[in-house]
Amino acid sequence: MTGDDHALLGDRADELVRFDGNRAYMRMVDGHCAALRVERSSGQLVCSTYETRPQTCRDLARSSGACLGEIASKHDRPVHALKLAY
Repeated sequence: MTGDDHALLGDRADELVRFDGNRAYMRMVDGHCAALRVERSSGQLVCSTYETRPQTCRDLARSSGACLGEIASKHDRPVHALKLAY
């Protein structure tokens, strides 16, 4: 994450970002990005900071090979997050 990405997150930056030395990363919670929330109606994880998400997230094009690989390797995470939410 860059300084510009951190600034875009605004008031939520402290909640969503962790630092390792001088490097910043999105914080992980229960095996997924802290910005993801369970949408109860669909049972899917959705980004709560979509409009201000970091460039790395913007670069992962929806339905690209890299995106589909992420989905395949993490497909069970929304189910786990839903169980934790109830």
